[in-house]
Parts: sequence; C-alpha cells; structure tokens
Amino acid sequence: MAQVKSDIDIARAAKLEPIGQVAAKLGIPEEALIPFGHDKAKVALDYIASLEDRPDGRLILVTAMSPTPAGEGKTTTSVGLADGLNRIGKKTIVCLREPSLGPCFGMKGGAAGGGYAQVVPMEDINLHFTGDFHAISAANNLLAAMIDNHFYWSNDLGIDLRRISWRRVVDMNDRSLRDIVTALGGVANGFPREGAFDITVASEVMAILCLSRSLKELEERLGDIVVAETRKRQPVTARQIRANGAMAVLLKDALAPNLVQTLENNPAFIHGGPFANIAHGCNSLAATKAALKMAGYVVTEAGFGADLGAEKFFDIKCRVGGLRPGAAVVVATVRALRWQGGASKDELNTPDVEKVEKGLANLARHIQNVKKFGVPVVVAINQFTSDTEEEMKAIEDYCEAHGVRAIRSSHWTHGGEGAEELAREVARMADSGMAQFAPLYKDDMSLWEKTRKIATEIYHADDIIADKKVRDRFRQFEELGFGHLPVCMAKTQYSFSTDPNLRGAPSGHVVPIREVRLAAGARFIVVICGAIMTMPGLPRKPAAENIRLDENGEVQGLF
Repeated sequence: MAQVKSDIDIARAAKLEPIGQVAAKLGIPEEALIPFGHDKAKVALDYIASLEDRPDGRLILVTAMSPTPAGEGKTTTSVGLADGLNRIGKKTIVCLREPSLGPCFGMKGGAAGGGYAQVVPMEDINLHFTGDFHAISAANNLLAAMIDNHFYWSNDLGIDLRRISWRRVVDMNDRSLRDIVTALGGVANGFPREGAFDITVASEVMAILCLSRSLKELEERLGDIVVAETRKRQPVTARQIRANGAMAVLLKDALAPNLVQTLENNPAFIHGGPFANIAHGCNSLAATKAALKMAGYVVTEAGFGADLGAEKFFDIKCRVGGLRPGAAVVVATVRALRWQGGASKDELNTPDVEKVEKGLANLARHIQNVKKFGVPVVVAINQFTSDTEEEMKAIEDYCEAHGVRAIRSSHWTHGGEGAEELAREVARMADSGMAQFAPLYKDDMSLWEKTRKIATEIYHADDIIADKKVRDRFRQFEELGFGHLPVCMAKTQYSFSTDPNLRGAPSGHVVPIREVRLAAGARFIVVICGAIMTMPGLPRKPAAENIRLDENGEVQGLF
C-alpha cells in the first residue's frame, strides 16, 4: 500500500504560481501588490477602494456541526469548494482566517486546509505569514504600556487603578498568564496591580482590524476602546490616552488583505484570525468585501460549529458590513457524528452506524439554526477513509427526510474535482435568490434580551443566569449608550450548552454568564459563559513536542 502523504509533503510538492499571476486572474495590477516574496502579497487599500462601484458577487458561508477536538475540516472544505467552483467555471475566491500560533503548537497543529485542498505556502501561513498577528499584539501591548505610563507620571484622567480593564496579549496558549501581577520590584517600576493576558486572537484590536474597512475607520475604532474607568465609574478611552494614532501606525500594513493561492493556483485571501469560541470568528471584512468586488463567488468560513461562528458571522459581521449571504454549507463528518452519538476518542475511527444515527440530532440542530437566518443550506459530508457506506447513507437519508441535501465531498483526496457536485449545488442555491437573510435580533433589543435570544433560539437553553454584579454591568453598558451593540458569546465549541461534555442536541439547560466585557472599538459586547477562557492552555502533549527542523533545515511535524 502506498504511503499516505502528509499535508506538509503535499504542500511542498505544489507548483506555485508567482503571486503576480494569481493577482492577474482577479484583474489586480502589479502596482497594487505589496509582495512578500514570490508567493504571497498584500493588496493595497487604495486599489480596493477603487472597486467600490462594482457589483458584488455571491457570498457563501461554510460552517459546521459541533466539532471533535481535532476539528472537522471546515477550512479544507472551504478550499475544496472554492477549487470546485473554479473547476465548473465559476470565478471564485476563498476568504479564510489566518492561523494562530496557539493551536499550531497546541492541540490541532496547522490550519491551512489539508490533503489536496490547501492554501499555500502552508508553512508561512501557519507560522509568521505577513506579520499581521505580531502587529496586532504590538498595538495591543503598546496601549497597555501607555495606560500604565499615564498612571505612573500623572494620572490626569483620574483612572482608578482597580478598574483598568485592558489586557495584554500574546499569540500562544499560556495558562500561567491568565491572571498576573505587574509592576513588582519597587517604586521605579510603577504601581503594582492585578492584570491578565488574553491570546492575541481574543484581542479587541484583532476584532477592530477584522471589522474596519479603511485606515480612518481603524484609527477611529481604536480610539473608542474603553481601557479603564475613573473612581466615578466613567469610561476612559484609548483616545484619551492618546494611543490610537500610534496603534494605527503599527497596524497600517496589517489592514491590507493577504493574497495567496490554493494548491490548484486559485486566489485566496487569508486575513485576520479571531477564534469563534472566544471572539467573533470570521476573517476580515476588508478581505471579504474586496473579494466580492473581484469574483462572482466568494467562499468564506466561520469558526467552529454554526452555534458559534455562523451566528456571529450573521449577527456581527453581516450586520456591520451589510453583507447578504446567498447560501451556507454545513460540514459534517462521520467521526463527528459518532462523537456526538457517544463514541469515545478511541472510537472515533471505528464504524458504528447506531452512534452516527444518534449523533444526527446535533447536525439537525445546526441546520435548523442556519435556516433561522433565512439562508438556504446544503450539508457537505467531508469524507474520511474510515467512513462506511452504511454510515454515509444514513446521513444522506436523514438529511433528505429533513428537506436538505447531503453531498459527499472527497476534496481532501481529489482537490477541487472531489468537490464538483457540492460546488454545483452551492452555485445553484446562491444563484436561485432563495436567501432571505435577516439577523436573529434587532439593534434596539436590550443586551440581556439579545443574549437570552441567542441562548434560547440557537443553544435551545431554557434561560440565562448571572449574578447581580454581571447584570449590573449589562445595565451600566446600556446607560453609557452601548445598548444598541450586538452580542459576541464566548462559549465552549464542543456543546450547545456550556458543558463541553454534554453532546448531541441538549435542550432545557441554563446558560450561566460569568462575565461581560465592553468592546467599544469593535462595537460589540462580549458575554463570557461557563468556564470558557480567553487565554487557552496547552494540552498534556502539545503539538509543539513533534515540531522540529530536520537535517536540511525543513520544518517537520507542523501538520
């Protein structure tokens, strides 16, 4: 039996086109490119602005059922679908998030697709890429330093040291940084206080970058960040600290979308990278809006299951950007259905049609949720070698009985060719005009009621609960004029509930709210539920243990 090639081996064997040739397929002139070597480039913002009068293409969302800890191939499916659409003559761009170093060295390894449905150069994309995450971390931490510096020298703004809410960030899983004490060591080091780190993908600066469409808007949003409160509980902003100008300078190049290619040399924008379980989970609005002006079809993904990424894509990104998706793909795998049906980690690759049938309730819930936004749905069965005919037939029959097509897709093995049937159905739905998109809630609902609506209608909870301190914060944010903002739920990705061990399609549970944070620059409210952390930790055996350089200086073990 021939040895199965690893993702990194497949990526290295790819014949990449010079990035100028990829750009030419979209009509992007050479002078609009800011090259990073031969195979990646940023696209200048002034060129993107010049496309404003062009009509938009069709927008297609790829989401998924609740994942196993290893993920279910949403990025792989997005890339395969884009390649499949291009194969059937539909000019298509795929828009993805940039991978974080946290998962790369933590549990999942790389995140640039897999098999023959990848974006390349895979190693660069998974590691430092064009430096966007470093710029975001630097801008975030510059603001933190300027807050402490302001307090050290004068505190003219009357900041209450106990109510500095701005956190530092690092793009790595490091549980030891969740709660820290800073400025120890004496008077010259400042005033000791409690602080914290988040992972970079949870930074409000990341969200601001992903929701800004111009440098002017970027600087304005950065200025709106609320970093602390005075003793009279009045908000203090980054603008008052006079930090937003310098932060915008650090982010100037990062705001421009990154252009790369798929293994089949089709264009791909990879830009921005908020997680969907602790942030809003979508690639940048700038990249998506640009892609819609350059192609007839744009495939984009939203992180984790449809209860998280898709809900935030619809309720936050589409609301902010005026986007109107034409179709949605819910990725399902046989192994995830086994997992939702009660299989253990050791049994994920063991055929079990009964567990698959039991797990289908989870898939049905996600389909139902996407339909609530008025978007037509198709299920993509992302095939694995351990899948049996009986198991896949059970998925197809179940979906057909519920009025949804389930299509097998072998893009991991065959690239775009393996996704052609899926591509034809997606194009048909997107072209049909069936979509009647509307967000789940209106702006004028209270923040508490927005949160409850997500919990009851998307998670099928009976209610939400919070202690008085948290409920008071909801009210305070409304009194400060932020009641019109959408809500960004931070919740485990493994369950519709806040208990990651509660699989399937639970209902009747209660969603406990532990904390609520104001992201005034991003212009949403973060609601932290259950035990979810905005700084992940490494697993018992992190992927980093297997990543190394070989004798030729090449990376091994990344994916």
